[in-house]
Amino acid sequence: MTDLDAFLSAFMTRAVGPGSLSGLSRLSGGANMESWAFDWAGGGYVLRRAPSADYMAGRPYGHADEAALVMAAHGAGVKAPEVVGVLADGDGMGTGYVMRRVIAEVNPAKILADPPPSLLADLGRELARIHAIPAGTIPAAIPLMDTAAALAELKARFLDYGGDRPVIALAIKWCEDHLPPPAEPVLVHGDYRMGNIMVDADGLSVVLDWELAHRGDAHEDLAFGCMAVWRFGRIDQPAFGVGSLEQYFAAYEAAGGVKVDRDRFHFWLVYRTLWWALGCLQMGQAWRSGADPTVERVVIGRRTAEQELDLLLLLEAEASADERDRPLPSPPVASPGPTGEPTNREMMQAVRDWLASDIKPVAEGHGKFQVAVAMNALGIVMRDLDAGARAEDRALADALLSGAVTLAQPGLLAELRRAVIDKCAVDSPKYASLAAARRQWGDAG
Repeated sequence: MTDLDAFLSAFMTRAVGPGSLSGLSRLSGGANMESWAFDWAGGGYVLRRAPSADYMAGRPYGHADEAALVMAAHGAGVKAPEVVGVLADGDGMGTGYVMRRVIAEVNPAKILADPPPSLLADLGRELARIHAIPAGTIPAAIPLMDTAAALAELKARFLDYGGDRPVIALAIKWCEDHLPPPAEPVLVHGDYRMGNIMVDADGLSVVLDWELAHRGDAHEDLAFGCMAVWRFGRIDQPAFGVGSLEQYFAAYEAAGGVKVDRDRFHFWLVYRTLWWALGCLQMGQAWRSGADPTVERVVIGRRTAEQELDLLLLLEAEASADERDRPLPSPPVASPGPTGEPTNREMMQAVRDWLASDIKPVAEGHGKFQVAVAMNALGIVMRDLDAGARAEDRALADALLSGAVTLAQPGLLAELRRAVIDKCAVDSPKYASLAAARRQWGDAG
């Protein structure tokens, strides 16, 4: 029996009653927290935890308040998990809580391949219920978001990370210029999207991952699940990859949600895409600092290119029609590699092939997931060695951030399009927005 088995058995005995632990296994994925599925006394449960204090550094509230919020949501009729116990310092498992396990599908690809007919209406209704959770039941630790202050914090992080990505600078400046007035605050889930919901044949069954919840603008939640990255390839279905925005907004409003303001919605779509671009960069910083040494963290750090592509698609309407119609510059021509000793690319290929043939077939559970991530990392390096595409340009980023340069400058939009296509082709060649952008911008690929 491992330490986790022993500690969890002792905890469940106190929280639920006598029983025996079986089937303990770590669930795949989870960008920040660990999730462990297990059975106890004939019931299924999930432990959600941070194994050390480093995982919780910088968070506005801890797992005890998160669990209290989930319980408040469940009590208000929201399809939130049922919490059965919260870890204490003496439990030996870090911080976290245990929930009853729901048997339903969470994989976005499987859900979107055949979504239940009610799913989009369910998503709108459930979000309206979240926004209607009584303020008096929300733990005091759940913060109120000041949008202007949050944007300033994103800008400071961007500068701290080098301040050298022009499209991110463009998005920050746009958000500063289009900051909406404060809205009547509601509880914002903060991560309401495919990947954080579970679905069965009857529709939406549970809303997961409440760690980013705060009080703020309802439109932030409305927009987040509609980001291109969270449509998981279904670019033609702008609401969660399931349907149209009109259907989604109608379902939300019919369930008691606020009337949707399209301009405010667009602001939050840009803001949260910007937020996730910087979140990806932050993942790389977490690896670099040693706070999280996993390969997954490095790979997510290279997903910034996806968000830069999406930001440019969201913001290019600011340019004139002539600039939007301007042809793309030619892509850079890769120089031929040496023909003697094995190249760096070939070395990477050899390791990647070995992982695929010898390691991945025998790996299980989270280990199999980690092997796939490592293979992805090597693939990025191989493509980077071939193309040498870079996204950094501090002088241009400074000029865009200050407003000295805008998309009115002749040829700038075309140059930015070329840059984001080339970078995304290296870092995320299968990203659905890349193919859509190439079609829209006239790039043969």
